[in-house]
Amino acid sequence: MYLQPESIRIVIVDDDPFMLKMMTRMLQRLGCSQVCACAGGEAGIRQLSAPGGGADLIFLDINMPGLDGVELIRRLVDLRYEGRVVLVSGENDRTLDSVQRLMEAHRLRSLGYLQKPVKFDDVQKLIDQLKPPEDATAPVRVLEAPFGVQQLKAAIRENRIVCHFQPQVDLRTGEVVGAESLVRLSDADGSLVYPDRFIKLAEEHALIADITRHVLLTAMHQAAQWRRSGHKLGVAINVSMYDLAALDFPDIAASLAESAGIEHSAITLEVTESQVMSRLSTVLDVLTRLRLKRFRLSIDDFGTGHSSLAQLRDLPFDELKIDRGFVHRAATNETLRAICSATLRMAQQLRMQVVAEGVETAEDWQLLEALGCETAQGYLVARPMPAENFGRWRATWDGGAGKGLRRARADSSASRDP
Repeated sequence: MYLQPESIRIVIVDDDPFMLKMMTRMLQRLGCSQVCACAGGEAGIRQLSAPGGGADLIFLDINMPGLDGVELIRRLVDLRYEGRVVLVSGENDRTLDSVQRLMEAHRLRSLGYLQKPVKFDDVQKLIDQLKPPEDATAPVRVLEAPFGVQQLKAAIRENRIVCHFQPQVDLRTGEVVGAESLVRLSDADGSLVYPDRFIKLAEEHALIADITRHVLLTAMHQAAQWRRSGHKLGVAINVSMYDLAALDFPDIAASLAESAGIEHSAITLEVTESQVMSRLSTVLDVLTRLRLKRFRLSIDDFGTGHSSLAQLRDLPFDELKIDRGFVHRAATNETLRAICSATLRMAQQLRMQVVAEGVETAEDWQLLEALGCETAQGYLVARPMPAENFGRWRATWDGGAGKGLRRARADSSASRDP
């Protein structure tokens, strides 16, 4: 949920009094007025478990005497903490990355990490992630209450399935080349329900096919509309393992594309790599027929599954999407940079196009372009938005933001010339 700085309840947990004072002052400069500094892990747990002592955001040092940060994370799970966590430490990137993976395993939400000594600009970037996007036309509340199967059935029956679109741009030219369609559900009071709340539920109750067909048709119609207006944008659409288990899915996708009046080659179907190896024979049948029908196929979240190379060998993908976890911060993290570089070299040798997800900083952009990546997607370009906002965003991008990135790239290249 988006928050204004003055409304964010923040707890800082660190055993260093100087760090507590410095972090408090930085946050106050950013307009955060509800800041509680806790000297050590035990004090932090007492604050977080006290009546009225909750937090929206915790800045957590992981190396403390007594109750260290890893132990505190375990205690946060017991407290069913639902806010965000920022790790603050002098440990190396690989240690911090391991702690972030631990939080993901516990389903705690990380906002990133800060290396000591902490810089004001880095704290500001983290707080900015909690602010509403500048192009928001009205405040949007994200529905956080439990979401059940009857609510899901009602949303499908009442046609409250919504597609937002996140732009994809050419890293070399800044040109807008496509968009990924991302599904949400609209609640009666204007709230949005995000896919992590309902996709698994839909799969468990055999409702995913209904959602996929709606998203396919909506996204295909939008792609056709953009093309009629002179913008030849491709649209990427996520499909579920349950869709790929249906042998008639290629025929359904082709029929929907024809009804929308869009060329098959303008549609990219994205498959998360962790899904595809469980029923290989059926998936291979369906994906091959989709490819024969000239739909583009993309392997999504590449690198997060267990059979990545086997999938590249066995399945007819023509695009690879590098997961955000390997992209963001790769410019300053040797491990991430090595993974990005190796993945890109392999994709290039296999003649696959590459889309980098999670491009959030100019440094991310510049590194990916230097490595030869073709396409960027992420918050540096734009957050997902309703289709009716896309044209206004594009005019802003073409007229200012995109040009600014291209100028920064040119200046960076010139500074490297002898």
